[in-house]
Order: sequence, then structure tokens, then C-alpha cells
Amino acid sequence: MSGMDMLTPAEQRELQNRMERKQMKDFMNMYSNLVQRCFNDCVTDFTSKSLQGKEEGCVMRCVDKFLKSSERLGERFQEQNAQMAQQGGMGMGR
Repeated sequence: MSGMDMLTPAEQRELQNRMERKQMKDFMNMYSNLVQRCFNDCVTDFTSKSLQGKEEGCVMRCVDKFLKSSERLGERFQEQNAQMAQQGGMGMGR
């Protein structure tokens, strides 16, 4: 019996809602950090309200690099979780 099976339907919905809120909060934090980092690293000319070509290219590279590194980090996390689960080392009920 998994942990979710021991919860009532109302508790399962509450847990699901909390998990969704946490995911949204984590996503918004990641997005905010990305915007702040790329803006600080790339935007240097404040004499125009639009980005200069050099700044736009820098922002595009910054975002691309950030997303690729986040994707790779997620892949490594999944690999580690799979390896731990395969070894029976997740520490739950064993």
C-alpha cells in the first residue's frame, strides 16, 4: 500500500493542491532568478527602451544556457532517483 492510498480522497486533493502550489512557486522563483540574472549580465544600455542587438543576443544565450543546464540538472536528478530506487535506498518502508 502506497502512502497516497492511506489518505482520504479529501486529503489526497489537499496534498495535490499543495504540491501544485509548491511547483508553481518553484517555477516562479526559477523564472524570477533567470530574468534577474540575464538582465544583470546582459543589459547595459539604458538610453533606449528596447534592447540593443548585442544585449538581445546575450539574453538569448543566457536563457538558452540556463534552460539547458536546468534540463540537464533535472535529468541527473531523475537518474539519481532511479538508481536509488533500484538499490532500494529511498528509505521509505524498507
